[in-house]
Amino acid sequence: MNLLLEIITPEKVVYSDEVNEIIVQTVNGEIAILPHHVNLLTQISPGEMIVKKGNNLQHLAVTGGFLEVMDNKVSILAEYAIKAQDIEVEKAMEAKKRAEKVMKEKSTDNEVKIAQAEIMKSILELKVATRHKKRPL
Repeated sequence: MNLLLEIITPEKVVYSDEVNEIIVQTVNGEIAILPHHVNLLTQISPGEMIVKKGNNLQHLAVTGGFLEVMDNKVSILAEYAIKAQDIEVEKAMEAKKRAEKVMKEKSTDNEVKIAQAEIMKSILELKVATRHKKRPL
């Protein structure tokens, strides 16, 4: 018996497949979800998510959202999620630099909050992309 995993962001379905295990960061710490997991609804923290399918590992960067486990189905509604192999390192570095520039300039509180979120997202993408290159699928 496997788990059906669906990761959905406001833009698209990032992942939809049967998997063996999911490791994800929550507000209460890292958890692993296996088949027959107890029903659960929790908030996801920004971090790296690992999806195990057979002998393959899929690494994703997730910036937050909610996770629900019910009857061997795991639904993740994420603010943002991207597979490690889809991360464009140069774009992430450029986004980080742009956001840092906004923070150094005289910006409004809202612009600073947006820039902080962009920096966090870029750092997470770079971290996951770097780890993924060290551990090929």
